[in-house]
Amino acid sequence: MFGAINKILKGFLGDKSQKDIKEVMPYVEQTNEIYAQLTSLSNDELRGCTEQLKKRIQESIASQKSEIQELEIQAQTNDDIDTQEAIYEKIDSLTSDMDKKVEEVLLQILPEAFAIVKETSRRFSEMAPLQVTATPMDKDIAAQRPSVQIEGDQAIWQNKWDAAGAEITWNMVHYDVQL
Repeated sequence: MFGAINKILKGFLGDKSQKDIKEVMPYVEQTNEIYAQLTSLSNDELRGCTEQLKKRIQESIASQKSEIQELEIQAQTNDDIDTQEAIYEKIDSLTSDMDKKVEEVLLQILPEAFAIVKETSRRFSEMAPLQVTATPMDKDIAAQRPSVQIEGDQAIWQNKWDAAGAEITWNMVHYDVQL
């Protein structure tokens, strides 16, 4: 009985799975277009793409962050409770606006971020070990994990590591359905 009702509802309303796929396919297509362009970048240039995305996010909210910092100083230096309350309401409003702006930017950069992850996964799978200019993060990780070594100014990332006594080898490139 429920199967028949579901078929009738799908006939009128459509299949949720198909609607979901239709909604995300533009992101997948954009991701794959960007992914194809990333193969020519060096490992350091690919890594720099992530830093550029972070920078775009921060730039999009810089004015709100600055205004919030100024308002926080005003609130701390003002003894009038009503004025402080008004300042904190303004801070809450700016924080909400900032969150919305971050969400907008994240949706804009989503295909690029996924493409970077996919290309990094491909390189990690096919070209191990990966060698990049060492950053403080690499040095911190190398101090904790033997799968990352620092040699001079280079970080060397292996695609094999020990997990609970078993050797794990990274050998995955993301499929569209995983994106």
